Amino acid sequence: MSQCIIIDACGWVAVIDSGINIDIELEKIFGSFQLILLDSVLDELKEIEKERTKRKTLLISMLENKSNKIDNEVFTHTDDQIFSISEQLGYAVLTVDKELKKRLYQSSIKVIEVNKNNHLKILENL
Repeated sequence: MSQCIIIDACGWVAVIDSGINIDIELEKIFGSFQLILLDSVLDELKEIEKERTKRKTLLISMLENKSNKIDNEVFTHTDDQIFSISEQLGYAVLTVDKELKKRLYQSSIKVIEVNKNNHLKILENL
């Protein structure tokens, strides 16, 4: 069975800025996986992209092509949407947001983060 992974905006920025090959890294961890992109995260990424230079593109179209999109308007805050969906459906979350990681970890939701060696890893402790 494939692991579904919600991508948070700051998590995607960290992946891009570190030059990580997300496919290879997630395959090492989970084998089969599916990326999930929320509309609110996509909106955040588009806003972040406006502030970056052309050389620092976030490759948003690549992320869109690799992901299944989900629209969840139940909560207005993106972190609340991510938490709710991951908790209900058992999805892992790729993020570097400290508060979100803490919230997810305390609810026993798998958290994937970029480590110092420019690899992805599952959060083992806080």
